[in-house]
Amino acid sequence: MTAAVAAAQHPALEVQGIGKRYGRTEVLAGIDLTVEAGRVLALVGPSGCGKSTLLNILSGLLAADAGSLQVGGVPASRFRDWQRIAYMFQEDRLLPWRSVRDNVAFGLEARGVAHTERHRRADLALRLVGLDHVAQAWPHELSGGMRSRVALARSLAVQPTVLLMDEPFSKLDPQTRSQMHEELLRIHADSGTTIVFVTHDMEEAVVLADRIVRLQPHPGRVAEIVDLQDLPRPRDPVAPAVAERVRSLRARMR
Repeated sequence: MTAAVAAAQHPALEVQGIGKRYGRTEVLAGIDLTVEAGRVLALVGPSGCGKSTLLNILSGLLAADAGSLQVGGVPASRFRDWQRIAYMFQEDRLLPWRSVRDNVAFGLEARGVAHTERHRRADLALRLVGLDHVAQAWPHELSGGMRSRVALARSLAVQPTVLLMDEPFSKLDPQTRSQMHEELLRIHADSGTTIVFVTHDMEEAVVLADRIVRLQPHPGRVAEIVDLQDLPRPRDPVAPAVAERVRSLRARMR
């Protein structure tokens, strides 16, 4: 059995009893969570409940103090393909001295991918987000929405099996954010990439996610898991069924 076939038979990510402390402060405690391959999962909760900390643990950037993480059925301590887990931060982090194309190719360059191949993959990623016409532009020439799409293309260029996103659209105006939602769902439908994202926007969570994990703080722990797979896509935020889920989730957050 190949590693790819074996991974397909396991959840993309699975954590059991995850805990994390910063000094005397317990940030996460007893987190149990399964992310099925090809699904979209949202992490929501008040500030200080450990959403970003959990995302950092899932990415391999941060080690947990307790519990276990498995990636595609492989314990994190033995997992070696971390480059297939992409991380899109809240800030676009584009390098101002590099063209759009070279920004998208940057992660591939850092991984030692050959020049021709990284540009081929960068061009493909830019086409996916509809920005191939600005490949030679500079970051300062782009709007905020376009910069976010470049950051998304950079994450997609590594051809990830898992895409982690930490409030990537929070700084965008509502219209541009809505466009990015449509873009992300289209790419997800085409690629089948597993997506886990952090958001404070309940409407964004309901529109995008298959499941929502609501965390509560002091320490951060799972309060509930909301399944949204009965809501067909695309989800119009003003549709009664969608709006009711948003209202209900906001009420429970309070």
